[in-house]
Amino acid sequence: MASVRDLKKDIDLIMSLALSDCFYVMEYNNNVDEKAVYEIAGDIVKAHRELRLRAVHPDGKDNPKLVKQYYKKLVQDMLTAADAALEKLSAEVKKVAQ
Repeated sequence: MASVRDLKKDIDLIMSLALSDCFYVMEYNNNVDEKAVYEIAGDIVKAHRELRLRAVHPDGKDNPKLVKQYYKKLVQDMLTAADAALEKLSAEVKKVAQ
C-alpha cells in the first residue's frame, strides 16, 4: 500500500466523481426524479464521510498483516459503495428513458 494520504485522495476522487454524476443527471435530464437523485447523492456523502474516518483509524496498528487486510477491505468497500450508487443512478435514468 502506498500511503494513507494517497488512499484519502482516492476516496475523495472516486466519491466526488460519483457525486458529480448525480448532478450531471439532474442538470441534463429534466424528467428524472430529483428527490431520488438527491437521496443517492446523500448516500454518497455519507459513504465518503465514513470511508474517510475509517482511513485514519485502522484496526490492529501493531500487526502489519491486519493493517494491510483492513486497508484492502476499505478499498473494496469504497469501490462497492461507488458502484452501488452509480447502479441506483443508472436505474433512475432508465426509468425516465422508458
